[in-house]
Amino acid sequence: QVQLVESGGGLVQAGGSLRLSCAASGIITGINSMGWYRQAPGKQRELVATITAITSGGSTNYADSVKGRFTISRDNAKNTVYLQMRSLKPEDTAVYYCNADLISNYDRWLYWGQGTQVTVSS
Repeated sequence: QVQLVESGGGLVQAGGSLRLSCAASGIITGINSMGWYRQAPGKQRELVATITAITSGGSTNYADSVKGRFTISRDNAKNTVYLQMRSLKPEDTAVYYCNADLISNYDRWLYWGQGTQVTVSS
């Protein structure tokens, strides 16, 4: 049973910083890309940032709205992906979800975490 567990969310004032973590556990043979998405009330889930496997160059991709403020990174030894968020704005308020394209028991699936709330006050 593979699980993705996010942590690090919370309440922060505008201009502040937070660091989200997402750890994958279970029987994991390998992890391809990992990413962060968010969903604000009344809106669709949207991409925040993704990062490919180190063997694929560890390339990153960001939504225009977070470029220059957010940084995605990963620790393969810990099966963990991070999202460092700086200069937070009220419009960054959302539930943040991580996902991982990973291989478990020779099957490849896209797994999602349960989400962590980020609230930015003005």
